Amino acid sequence: MSEQTPGKWSGRLLAPGDGLRGWWSGLSRVQKWGFGILGFALLALSPLHPPPFFDTPGISFGGTMAQFAMVAIIAIGLNVVVGQAGLLDLGYVGFYAVGAYTVALLTSPDSPWNQISGSGAFSENWAWLSCVPLAMAFTALAGLILGIPTLRLRGDYLAIVTLGFGEIIRLLADNLSGITNGSRGLNGVAYPRVGETDKLPDGVFSSGNSTGHANYGTWWFWLGLILIVAILLLVGNLERSRVGRAWVAIREDEDAAEVMGVNTFRFKLWAFVIGAAIGGLSGALYAGQVQYVAPPTFNIINSMLFLCAVVLGGQGNKLGVIFGAFVIVYLPNRLLGVHFLGINLGDLKYLFFGLALVVLMIFRPQGLFPVRQQLLTYGKRARYLLRSADESKSAA
Repeated sequence: MSEQTPGKWSGRLLAPGDGLRGWWSGLSRVQKWGFGILGFALLALSPLHPPPFFDTPGISFGGTMAQFAMVAIIAIGLNVVVGQAGLLDLGYVGFYAVGAYTVALLTSPDSPWNQISGSGAFSENWAWLSCVPLAMAFTALAGLILGIPTLRLRGDYLAIVTLGFGEIIRLLADNLSGITNGSRGLNGVAYPRVGETDKLPDGVFSSGNSTGHANYGTWWFWLGLILIVAILLLVGNLERSRVGRAWVAIREDEDAAEVMGVNTFRFKLWAFVIGAAIGGLSGALYAGQVQYVAPPTFNIINSMLFLCAVVLGGQGNKLGVIFGAFVIVYLPNRLLGVHFLGINLGDLKYLFFGLALVVLMIFRPQGLFPVRQQLLTYGKRARYLLRSADESKSAA
């Protein structure tokens, strides 16, 4: 048996992500929870005490982190579709748009469907929160309607259909001016009314709270972080269930999975609907934070950036894609206002991401933090019991 070449692992380059992944896999479940809680706590405190080398001098760090939370939610949802089930979706921005427009159409004064009332679920204080489950439901329905006729396609054909879906949603929003206000967009979208004081009459989530580290961007980041934790728990449980194992089987070899009795169409549809609902949640978060929704936001470039976050972080690794989302958001904001040879480096983000993807595909095609799939739900426990049984036999 030949020795492995130094610096290689299974024919691929070793990277810090491999060591980190190996260390994480060796921890017990209690230790993982402990480190996870500590990591998210430090992340939550970062806008209040941003390290000097980590800060974004050209823009509010809290606003940057709020944008990161939105993209991270999108990346987790897209990872369910692309990373877990292996379905190439190039039009995921369409679900993001459906979620954002659901909130905007129901709460904007520019919309003919505005439901804001003086009291009840759609009062000014509760309107945004009431729209969040509706946004998720409508995007899940959109995923179901799109998935039923198209998920029998595979590979490039499915990618082209989903790409067309994303463009159709954007063009509908641009041309249905009687409903969506066309290219002018919908203004005055509802947001959570929390923490109203004399100094902040519209609450901590309003754009009026724009000073200090605990500005409205920081509050939106904290809300997004809570939603990220909830989604990670949901997706993690799905990964360890029969559904997650069916997704892995479909991703690795759909024909073999179908021969072994997996209802591939049903499980692919589950992935599409769940991913769509998570995308709609991020769209609702975006609409509330920006308080303005317009068609140019939901272009194909943004859809490619979302996919870039998944590829960079590591397809199938939900924590890896969060890191990929952070790179996608943080890098342009960090370079904003930084000039080199008279060029604003913040304007070259697409060049940087393109070069990064080319290098990654050559040297690290599995991403920075590739997934280590646990096909057996209790695999670690089973190995421990078998090892104990062998030791008992040896001792006897």
